[in-house]
Amino acid sequence: MDRVQLGVTGPLVGRIGLGGMSMSGAYGASDEAQSIATVHAALDSGATLIDTGDFYGFGHNEMLLGRALSDRPREDYLLSVKFGGLRGPDNSWGGFDGRPAAVRNFLGYSLQRLGVDYIDVYRPARLDPNVPIEETIGAIAEMVEAGYVRYIGLSEVGAETIRRAATIHPIADLQIEYSLISRGIEREILPTTRELGIGITAYGVLSRGLLSDSLRTRPDFDPGDFRAHSPRFQGDNLTSNLRLVEALAAIAETRGATVAQLAIAWVLSRGADIVPIIGARTPQRWSESAAALDIRLTEDEIAEIEAAVPAEQVAGERYATAQMAMLDSER
Repeated sequence: MDRVQLGVTGPLVGRIGLGGMSMSGAYGASDEAQSIATVHAALDSGATLIDTGDFYGFGHNEMLLGRALSDRPREDYLLSVKFGGLRGPDNSWGGFDGRPAAVRNFLGYSLQRLGVDYIDVYRPARLDPNVPIEETIGAIAEMVEAGYVRYIGLSEVGAETIRRAATIHPIADLQIEYSLISRGIEREILPTTRELGIGITAYGVLSRGLLSDSLRTRPDFDPGDFRAHSPRFQGDNLTSNLRLVEALAAIAETRGATVAQLAIAWVLSRGADIVPIIGARTPQRWSESAAALDIRLTEDEIAEIEAAVPAEQVAGERYATAQMAMLDSER
């Protein structure tokens, strides 16, 4: 797998990365053996960047990755960790804690659960409205100086916050949702990261399975599945969005590709500064996703894909109203 640099100051990473959230209950039950096999399949294919969050499954995902990576040389992979999300025992979202003391606290727990001595890219999962971003980034910078963190990233923040953070310490990348049907970063955020030499690690590339073949039969979602509460997957919204998927499927068929592969290939075509994070949870899904690296889209094909899936025709927001209100990137 080719490697690219994560921004102008970040590490070299495989052209696509593996996201761990789906392995810890976000989309229903998953199988631990299959999850670990997926991590190994990703590394064996040449991927190096593995993304997690300390609040995924209340620490379950970090412990799972710790087990999966225990027999792999530390230099063979890079860990991207989001921190600070607050959860209740009923799995409710309780906001974000970006205080300097919290940074050190969360980092200590992550190092223990992952079984490593340092985190490659450490990032606040959201902007804490009660703590200046300069204080949060400054606290992470102290952890860089102490050797516990190698690089600093951001997640789901807007252009102004990106600029303020970058005055405190070099920022390797911004992690943010970006796909054919979530293209809001193109207006202001992506021009800002490119101006400042900050990479993008794009999550939601398959729009939580919408841009794939897996939902075209309209499956019932488990109550614990994120999509059971996401506006884009409800009622008429899902019906409307699946029509866009059918249009994409028709193009994919002419290319001998799956819907997911075409969706990933489109994101890859947007620039070498954008690294898709794929939330596969079986080796087969990872293999399908990685095959998108072999698809080279022409400008005419890109235009055809974008005409078939106009972002302005997508029905429903990417998060529920309360969660959208917490996103600095949407302000």
